[in-house]
Amino acid sequence: MDAASLVASAPEALLVVLGGDVTWANDRAIELAGRDPSGDAIRTLIPDWRDAPEDEVPFEAILAGPDDELPIQVRVAKTAVPGALLVSIRDASELRAGRDAVDAMEEAEAKYRTLVEQIPAIVYVDVEGGGTTYVSPQIERILGVSPEEYCADHQVWIDMIHPEDRARVEAEYDAFLVGAGGDLSDYRMLTRDGRVVWIRDRADTIRSEDGHVLLEHGIMFDITELKEAEALVEHMAFHDGLTGLANRALFEESLRLAIGRAARAGHAVAVLYLDLDNFKLLNDSLGHHTGDELLVQLADRLRTSTRGSDVVARQGGDEFLVLVSDTDPAEIGGAAEHLAVRIQEAMADPFDLAGTEFHVRGSMGISLYPRDAADATDLMKNADAAMYRAKRLEPGGHLFFAGDADEALAKLSYATRLRRAMQEEPWVLHYQPVVDLGDGTVVGAEALIRWQDASGGLVPPGEFIPLAEELGLIEAIGDWVIDEVAQQQRTWIEAGLDLEVSFNLSPRQLFTPRLAEHVLAKLQAAGVDPRRITAEITESTAMADPDHTQRILTELRSWGMRLALDDFGTGYSSLARLKHMPVDVLKIDQAFVRNVDTDPRLAGMVRAMIQVAQSLDMTPLAEGIETQAEWEFLRANGCRLAQGFWFARPVPAEEIPGLVSRPGGLIPLG
Repeated sequence: MDAASLVASAPEALLVVLGGDVTWANDRAIELAGRDPSGDAIRTLIPDWRDAPEDEVPFEAILAGPDDELPIQVRVAKTAVPGALLVSIRDASELRAGRDAVDAMEEAEAKYRTLVEQIPAIVYVDVEGGGTTYVSPQIERILGVSPEEYCADHQVWIDMIHPEDRARVEAEYDAFLVGAGGDLSDYRMLTRDGRVVWIRDRADTIRSEDGHVLLEHGIMFDITELKEAEALVEHMAFHDGLTGLANRALFEESLRLAIGRAARAGHAVAVLYLDLDNFKLLNDSLGHHTGDELLVQLADRLRTSTRGSDVVARQGGDEFLVLVSDTDPAEIGGAAEHLAVRIQEAMADPFDLAGTEFHVRGSMGISLYPRDAADATDLMKNADAAMYRAKRLEPGGHLFFAGDADEALAKLSYATRLRRAMQEEPWVLHYQPVVDLGDGTVVGAEALIRWQDASGGLVPPGEFIPLAEELGLIEAIGDWVIDEVAQQQRTWIEAGLDLEVSFNLSPRQLFTPRLAEHVLAKLQAAGVDPRRITAEITESTAMADPDHTQRILTELRSWGMRLALDDFGTGYSSLARLKHMPVDVLKIDQAFVRNVDTDPRLAGMVRAMIQVAQSLDMTPLAEGIETQAEWEFLRANGCRLAQGFWFARPVPAEEIPGLVSRPGGLIPLG
């Protein structure tokens, strides 16, 4: 085909215009002329030769036909012949459609970019070879590096990873790229100003058919606050909130490890048990705040009196523990006594409490492994017994465990009375209201057992439940409690009282065969909805055998029962375990609630506990509220439920309806 034929059949309309008249037109131009028989529409599109631009600048127009309108693009160019113009006209429908698609794509991209650049995280796009083609502006606020610098060099990401995490992250990232690994573990990055930022990095990839990564699209979340809250809760699990010393859980674990090492190496271990004399008198006369300040100062003196390898712990209240380990058996007695003397000398100096000097003394008991006991439990029990003997015989002094017969006889007498009580069942239940912190209404009640001892009135559970556990009597007592709770709930329901009633499961009960079926059968026999009953276990009980506990709780939960974790903060649960526990209520121990309104350390801990509960979809419940200031702090920080003497003490069941119906709830007026 020759050139003339190609021009004649071109898809564009081509015209040669001379002096305003069309002197030549190709086939497509003739076709368009059919839409414009008069030629007026086309003629108006063609400028005078003298006004024609030097450059072929296209413009768009509409060519009207008899039935429709055709969008066209027109180009006008001067030719070498004076007065002659070359005009090309093409259908602009496809051009407009293409531009519309581009506009839509640009609009979508703008919306996506706006969305991406508003979320509080770093969005990035990496391409084959490790280069970063896009990173959102938030990177400058979170990491202190500009998007331009970050995109210019992929090594910036590697260099900013914390040196202690870098090798692990690089290995995980390499595995991710080849499809052999999942998400990266959380890691730390160092900002330009030296701050440590915790990052949670999640990414997806587009891969070739052979699995090669073509594009990686990810997002980096700043989880520093979450990590700090986790660290605080982890610290609280193993440390005393008031003094910062190890708590009983950490001490017991350290003691078990020390005994294990001693058994392998032929070493000896000592436990010193310190209890302040007449501390209750100081607390009652000067107030808990002064007493707490004394305990903090005493903790500091204990730290300076012991070696770096010794473990100092607060057992609770005014009781402290010291562990001496990895010592020659021939020297352990002398080392323990020398330490006891140093502690007593440190306590001899007066304590300055709000400008007033106080003299305080404490009695100590000492127990040695392997001489006095073969395991941690007995070693601590014997140190406790020696401490009480020191209080009687040598107040303010120290005594070694001697296995006194009088203590064994006293315990035997108590055990005999408890076994006799099992036949008579002289138990009673008192109920402590659970209060909504918002309006003071009573929403539930916790059942608390008492022993109506013929020789001494009501015995609280702390004085006989541990012995009942030891003697294997707790299952029968626990069955009695469940039966009574079920019957009482039935009575209240029939009286129109709608409350959630809770009871406590002991550690031994958790190992009762078919426990869930056993409990549910009792509730069903009483005609009680399991969803209105809450079973409580302590944090330390839950973590003693967490896998077993989780199975039991899951089974109870499957029947609709609610579950509460009691004394939270005093055990040693981890968030990794806690998040899998099917728990509805997280009960914050009184040790953290007392003085929470005045102690910044306690305040931070309690806020973290409330946040942990809320993040795990659990309801936080504060125990032991005794003041209006504590109530106001907890309510302001999102704690929903509470118990405590400030609202009501545990009372017999017949007094609960009156508390529920009290106008204005249980929040004291004034």
